[in-house]
Amino acid sequence: MDSLTAESLSFLSKPFSSASPFPRPTALLPCRAFSVSALHMSSKEAKLWGGRFEDSVTDAVEKFTESISFDKALYSHDIIGSRAHASMLAHQGLITDDDRDKILDGLDVIRGQIERGEFVWRTDREDVHMNIEAALTDLVGEPAKKLHTARSRNDQVCTDFRLWCRDAIDAIVSRIRKLQAALVKLAVKNENLIVPGYTHMQRAQPVLLPHLLLAYVEPLERDAQRLLDCRARLNFCPLGACALAGTGLPIDRFMTSEALGFTGPMRNSIDAVSDRDFVLEFLSANSITAVHLSRLGEEWVLWASEEFGFIIPSDSVSTGSSIMPQKKNPDPMELVRGKSARVIGDLVSLLVLCKGLPHAYNRDLQEDKEPVFDSVKTIIGMLEVSAEFAENITYNQERIKTALPAGHLDATTLADYLVKKGIAFRTSHDIVGRSVAFCVSRNCRLEDLSLDELRSISPTFDKDVYEYVGVEKAIKNFSSYGSTGSECVSSQLDYWIAKLELSR
Repeated sequence: MDSLTAESLSFLSKPFSSASPFPRPTALLPCRAFSVSALHMSSKEAKLWGGRFEDSVTDAVEKFTESISFDKALYSHDIIGSRAHASMLAHQGLITDDDRDKILDGLDVIRGQIERGEFVWRTDREDVHMNIEAALTDLVGEPAKKLHTARSRNDQVCTDFRLWCRDAIDAIVSRIRKLQAALVKLAVKNENLIVPGYTHMQRAQPVLLPHLLLAYVEPLERDAQRLLDCRARLNFCPLGACALAGTGLPIDRFMTSEALGFTGPMRNSIDAVSDRDFVLEFLSANSITAVHLSRLGEEWVLWASEEFGFIIPSDSVSTGSSIMPQKKNPDPMELVRGKSARVIGDLVSLLVLCKGLPHAYNRDLQEDKEPVFDSVKTIIGMLEVSAEFAENITYNQERIKTALPAGHLDATTLADYLVKKGIAFRTSHDIVGRSVAFCVSRNCRLEDLSLDELRSISPTFDKDVYEYVGVEKAIKNFSSYGSTGSECVSSQLDYWIAKLELSR
C-alpha cells in the first residue's frame, strides 16, 4: 500500500494537546511500508483466538481476511490506547503494578521498533492489534496475556480509529486555515481590482476581486466548522464496551476516556462497537470541502486560459506538454478538480458498506479504513496544492481592464438609479433592458449614451445618471451588507485578516 506510507501522511505527527499521562502518537503510520507478500510469514503460529479451533485457516482465507497491510496505520493510536487500558486495569486491581510496568515498557520498545522500521508485520497475526499484542507477548511474556482483559478488538479498533480521525481532522483544519490565509493575502494584494462577475457563465455585474476571493474563504470556514463539529461528536470513547455487551469486571471506563482525551465514554456498548456515523460524517465533510476546492480549481483553470487570460500561474505551479512546446498548463488545479471525485467516491463506498449491517460489530467494517485513509490523504493534498497555487499566480490587470467594458455590467446599477427616482423596479428593468438593446445596436456602452439618447428611452434620466454607469461607478454604488462595494469589501477583509491573524 504505497499510498499509505508514513511519508505520505506525515502531516498527522504532532504532540498530544490533552492533559494526559500518555504521550500522543508521534505519527499515524509506520516509517516503512510493507507489501502483503513481504508481510506473509512462511511458518504460521497459533491464533490468539484459536482455542476452539482444530485446523488453521487456509492461505487464501488468511490473505483475503488480513488487514495489517493497511491498518498498521493505526499503530500509534493502538499503543496509546493499550497504555491507557493497562494503567486502568492496574488501578482497578485487575493486573498488578508490576505487570502494568512490564506492559508499558514493552509497548515503548515496540513503538521504537516500528518507528525505526525494524518491526516485522505478520499477516498470520491478521491486524495491527494482534501484531502488537503477539509481539508484546514475545517481549514480556505472561503479563502481555493480561492486556486484553475486559477488551475486545471490536472496541479496540473503534477507539484507535476515533483517535486517528481526531488527529486527521486537526491536520485538515490546519490546511484549510493555510489556504484561507493564502486567499486573503491574494485579496489584499489586489484590493482595488475590479473583475467581471458571472452568472450562468455570462457577464453579470462588476465585483471587486477580493470580494470574489473571499467567496471561497467563507465556505472554507464552514468546512472547518463542519469538521470541528464532527470532531466534537466523535470524541467519545468506545473502550471497555468489549465485544458488544460490556463486561462484568470492575473496569473504569471514565478513567480510560479521560486519559485518552475523550469527552467521556460512549453510553451504549452495542452502539460503541457498531457506530460508524463518525466516519460517514467525516468523509461527508471532506466531500463538501472537495467540492469547494473543485469549484475554485475550475475557475482558475478557466481564468488561466487564453480565452480569459485573467490569471498567470508561475512556472513553479504549471506543467508542459509532451508534444506541444508552447503549452503551459494549470495542471495542479485540474487535478484538484479531478480528485474531488475520489473523495466523494470514498464517502459513497462507506455509505454503501454501512447501509445493510445489523447490530453489533460485523467484519464488513474492516473495510472502513482504506476509504478514510484515502480521503484524508487526498483532501490534504488538494488543500496544500491549492494554497501553493494561490501563492504563485498573478492577475493580468491589463487584460481584465480591457475585458471589463463588455457585457454591460453596470445595467443593474442603472436600474437601481431609476428605483431611486421613484420608478417601480419592474419598469426600471424594462427601461434599462431597452437601453442595453439600444447600446447593442450602436455597439457602445451605457456610459457612452448621451443624456438625450437616454431620455428618448425614459424621461426620468437626468444628468446625475452618469454617477451610476461605468464599472468603477457601479462598484461605488454598492452599499448593502456583504456586497461588493469598496467599504463593504474592506470591512470583510479586515474581519478575515483579524481572524486569521494576518497583516495588510
